[in-house]
Amino acid sequence: MLKIEIFSDSKTTTRTIKGKDGKADRSLQEQEAYAYLGGKFPTQMKLSIEEGQEPYVAGIYTVHSSSFIVNNFGGLELKRFGMLIEPVELEL
Repeated sequence: MLKIEIFSDSKTTTRTIKGKDGKADRSLQEQEAYAYLGGKFPTQMKLSIEEGQEPYVAGIYTVHSSSFIVNNFGGLELKRFGMLIEPVELEL
């Protein structure tokens, strides 16, 4: 299981991508999180937040199964856009 942690002081930022060929600019909102990839320390990452979506609250999450696809070669991949995470229920 991939563990993703969001801290209470997690920052959210808005990034604007300039439109090409007469298309309108797009704004993307991102939230700071940390992924535990097996090293000594977690790796900082950014989670995309959909328009109108509240930022994720502090806690431990994992990638939701709907965020994966099977590619044209039969391999498993993480979707490029629309990744969802879900809270992990900690065992006591």
